[in-house]
Amino acid sequence: MLRIRRFEERCVELYSAAAIRGFMHLCIGEEAVAVGVLRALGDADAVVSTYREHGHALARGLPMEAVLAEMFGRVTGTSRGRGGSMHLFDAARRFYGGNAIVGGGIPLAVGLALADAMQGRRQVTACLFGDGAMAEGEFHESVNLAALWRLPVVFCCENNQYAMGTALARSHAHTDLALRAASYGIRSWTCDGMDVLATRDAARRAVDTARDGGGPCFLELRTYRFRAHSMYDADRYRDPAEIAAWRERDPIELLAAALGADRELDDAGRDAIEAEVAEEIDRAVAAAEAGPMEPVEDLVRFVTSERS
Repeated sequence: MLRIRRFEERCVELYSAAAIRGFMHLCIGEEAVAVGVLRALGDADAVVSTYREHGHALARGLPMEAVLAEMFGRVTGTSRGRGGSMHLFDAARRFYGGNAIVGGGIPLAVGLALADAMQGRRQVTACLFGDGAMAEGEFHESVNLAALWRLPVVFCCENNQYAMGTALARSHAHTDLALRAASYGIRSWTCDGMDVLATRDAARRAVDTARDGGGPCFLELRTYRFRAHSMYDADRYRDPAEIAAWRERDPIELLAAALGADRELDDAGRDAIEAEVAEEIDRAVAAAEAGPMEPVEDLVRFVTSERS
């Protein structure tokens, strides 16, 4: 979680210096979801993410150098610099986006789970999306099909209380998202998304259920983003007192306190982690800056078919 937090904090600096351009969405405050859910998966399982996916990508094991190079628009990036912050992919690690459309990854996840089921593979697909995606038609169509076909997919809703600038209660007539998902006849749970251990345990339960033929599951992970929706967002729609109250439940500090109480982490140990993370980020920045840009003559490569 510290790797994700410090990485994104450096990305803010790089964005402000125009080294990173385009849209950028940060998951600062939501690190427990990324780490907790991804820890419950095996290497052969698939992950489908959203445009707020830096944390998911790092937790999945995508190299930080490749992630940052993608954000710099360099060929050494995960998508050869063609996708940027919102389109991180790594087929070898079964990480399928980074999808810029709200809810756009949900039908893809159902397709991946269907392929695994048809091939008889005991693999699970985890699909992460925000609370705003539950207002989209593809969510309901996809969950319905997954339930009908009892597909091995875990729907993970990162309920950070806001769909862009709109509060949950202003866009959903019924705000118990897990209960709404359960109406499709799938097992659904609500979890404290600020507690990484609780998130991990809930995700393991859901993944085990899906892997063992129990059909799809739904997790409502109640969390909060400490920063605005994106770097272009002035964040005038939230009460500062609300943000401050959620910051009291910082997932990193909650885990640090628990580890400290169990004598598994002291100040020296945390300082060592911070130093290791800082060095890794410095190396990633240097590698991204040194990465080449796509040659102009190759700009239509992968876009149009080659003439035979």
